Amino acid sequence: MSKEDQIMDFLNEKIFDPILNSPTAPREIKEGTQRTIDYLRQRDAQGMIDYYWACIIGSNRSIEFSRKMRAAGFPRFEDIIEEFRDRFNAEWLKS
Repeated sequence: MSKEDQIMDFLNEKIFDPILNSPTAPREIKEGTQRTIDYLRQRDAQGMIDYYWACIIGSNRSIEFSRKMRAAGFPRFEDIIEEFRDRFNAEWLKS
């Protein structure tokens, strides 16, 4: 399995699938989640990791989207920081 697939599997399990499979998720959140998935799929593993951390730091748009996700009760990138950092680090990228 490629490094990109490993990252996507992790994010699908922790963040994306709970949203996309929810019958109660607002359309705006589902659409934003799908855009994030599409964006990530265009990146290599390093680009995916960089994008994750850019979302954590946040632009006005990503901060607002994160707030909407939290208000709707869905997991966010911020909720998995420690696990992501421990798993997808520089040593892992080099392996």
